[in-house]
Amino acid sequence: MGKISPVAAKYIIHAGIEIEGVVDRPDVIGAIFGQTEGLLGADLELRELQKSGRIGRIEVNTETRTGKTKGTIIIPSSLDKAETSIVGAALEIIQRIGPCNAKIDVSNIEDVRISKRSMVIERAKELLKKMMEQTMPDSQELADEVSASVRVMEIVEYGKDRLPAGPAIDESDEIIVVEGRADVLNLLKHGFKNAIAINGTSVPETIIELCGKKVVTAFVDGDRGGNLIIKELTSVADIDFVTKAPDGKEVEEITKKEIHKALRSRISGEQAKLELSKEPERTSMELVKRQPYHQAQHQFQRPAQRPFQPVPNMRRVQVSNEEKSAFKSMIEDLIGTRGAEILDSKLSVLGKVPISEIHAALKSISNAHAVVFDGSIEREIVKAAEEGNVKFLIGMDSKVRQSETRVNLLTVNEL
Repeated sequence: MGKISPVAAKYIIHAGIEIEGVVDRPDVIGAIFGQTEGLLGADLELRELQKSGRIGRIEVNTETRTGKTKGTIIIPSSLDKAETSIVGAALEIIQRIGPCNAKIDVSNIEDVRISKRSMVIERAKELLKKMMEQTMPDSQELADEVSASVRVMEIVEYGKDRLPAGPAIDESDEIIVVEGRADVLNLLKHGFKNAIAINGTSVPETIIELCGKKVVTAFVDGDRGGNLIIKELTSVADIDFVTKAPDGKEVEEITKKEIHKALRSRISGEQAKLELSKEPERTSMELVKRQPYHQAQHQFQRPAQRPFQPVPNMRRVQVSNEEKSAFKSMIEDLIGTRGAEILDSKLSVLGKVPISEIHAALKSISNAHAVVFDGSIEREIVKAAEEGNVKFLIGMDSKVRQSETRVNLLTVNEL
């Protein structure tokens, strides 16, 4: 006898059965064939349809409780919609099975193709998502990745102070002095290989020596802090020219066009000193934020105004080689993202946030061990780390001295 499985069927008839008595499964199947025989004509005779494979194996599942039998009937069909509906309706004429009264109710005729189509769609979504995750990046992503790796490779450590710099400092007659490592990286990205960073608030001896040998342009951020850097530079070193990023922007984030425009509009160091001398005196808070700690300490004698107290001879957690390697890898991956990764003691990533949200993130995370981020280690970030009992802060450069905090401060140069 030819039969078809539910897998090969187009439709499946689902019916429920209630019998006033105890019967066996063969009794139900016999009643289905016997009581529908001759009812639908020769073309829809169930026995013949099953022989030809157009009706599949009839599945009957029954359960007997308290002298009554209930169950389900499943009939797979490869007939068309109308013929399958007729066969389903024919089941409901069965009123007795064996000696017992019975009632069959067809609850549903399932279109198997719709179910299969839904499965195909869901699976297609999964395959497409997997393909998109594993597919090659577009040309822009490739270019960005290559540029980032080249920038990291080209940056060097210059002089006894090991300052972040471009590779062309020695051979260039003119150099550009910027605030931090991120500024050097942005200039490298746009083809300026003669930039060097102060890497802090105090002017290193290496910068002072270079200012005596080369034509120096100080390139600072377009904010009040940039003015403070210019004042400090021009007071201790021979600065030939001064220029600033557009108002409210930092050197590390401006475009190539903005860089060229700023360099074309540079002014002499003497003119910059004259203009800055006409500005109002700085507020005490600005001085505390921008000056080296020992300078701010002499200017302000009230302890309440000092954001940090020196902590000499404090026992600090030693950084292991494993941690150094992990920190170095993470900070290289973060270059150019302006993002931060918060780690636990096992160096697992607890969260990724923008730099601006580090303070809020540390308040909500109780087991933070280290924070690695693409930016300068500022006093506000150190304070948040102290409040969150963070052991390590790893940034591009630091504007806070190690003696001012119990948190271990590491920069790219130290890694």
